[in-house]
Amino acid sequence: MAAPDNNSVAVGIDETFMPPSRTPWAETWHLLRKNRMALSGLVIFLVFFAVAVAGLAVTSGKDPILDPARVRLQEKLRPPLSAPKAERLRPEALPALGVYMLGTDELGRDVFARMLQGAWVSLTVGFVAVGIAVGIGILLGGIAGYYGRNYIQSGHIIFGLLSVVAAVLAYHRLFMAAAVLLVTAIAGMVITNQHRRSVSPWPAYLKWMVLPTMQVDTLIMRAVDIMLCFPSFFLILTVVALLPPSIYNIMVIIGLTSWMGTTRFVRAEFLSLREQDFVAAAKALGISDARIIFRHIMPNAVAPVLVSATLGIASAMLTEAGLSFLGFGVPPPHATWGNILSDGKAFIFDAPWLTFAPGVVILVVVLAFNLFGEGMRDILNPKLRERN
Repeated sequence: MAAPDNNSVAVGIDETFMPPSRTPWAETWHLLRKNRMALSGLVIFLVFFAVAVAGLAVTSGKDPILDPARVRLQEKLRPPLSAPKAERLRPEALPALGVYMLGTDELGRDVFARMLQGAWVSLTVGFVAVGIAVGIGILLGGIAGYYGRNYIQSGHIIFGLLSVVAAVLAYHRLFMAAAVLLVTAIAGMVITNQHRRSVSPWPAYLKWMVLPTMQVDTLIMRAVDIMLCFPSFFLILTVVALLPPSIYNIMVIIGLTSWMGTTRFVRAEFLSLREQDFVAAAKALGISDARIIFRHIMPNAVAPVLVSATLGIASAMLTEAGLSFLGFGVPPPHATWGNILSDGKAFIFDAPWLTFAPGVVILVVVLAFNLFGEGMRDILNPKLRERN
């Protein structure tokens, strides 16, 4: 009988046939490179980010390189790549690039400069609004998922209402009354927590403060359901119409009306993770709830939040463009893609570039965010990964 071939045995156990070990970031990048659509979305996003930052640099300041507010009535409705008529313009009114890259509008303003300024506005609104929505969603979703079984006591509701009334009084500059109510609410919460931790029975006159009313999860999720009943865009329109026009108001309003999806994602992840063995082990070791939440549960729950945030940026940019198109968005003199599109609708046949330029850019950028978000969802969810 022939002796066994050592080489054949080595080949059978050769570790080169095992899948290569990668770090989580390396594995994510490997899967992202395999997903051509998601990688294309990422590249377009990076280009958009660079253009927005460059646009901020060249269109801001007292003497910008490209002035989006420069009015040249002699040069109105010039087509893209047209050269200026230097004999009719002052030297400082000539375009810095020598030509009107995307033409001019009805006031002779450089559409290319206005598009660059609008890129930064859209980027800022998208990221800030999503940051607000994600922050609120993580907070409420984490509370609903981890403390959802706890009951809200009547004292909590009363002191919470006092805090809201104090905030309203402070808004109307009644600071003394607001301070009294706020101190009362804080003192009541402190007394309630101290009595809860003590083993002594509650006095008869304070028993009403510890009456259970509803679970934390019920309160938060019913608030989510109520918010989802309202059409978000019309709710934003209503609030924007009541407040003075401002880019900061737009960011805050979009953020405050977009947190429901993130809340539901985070709550679902917390409900699943809080029953895992590593959480039970952490509780057995006496680790505080704050450390368990932020050190052990949150890192494992951020994957769907990142996907939701990526898709939310595209939604926020579309919302801002829609508001600006209707005249409720960022006020002049700031240029946004929405108000450029709105200005061009009256000249769609005479100057179609005023409509096509912002429309195509909005389409490409939003599509890029959606493709990247869908790709990240497939990458971060093992059940959706393509298996070779």
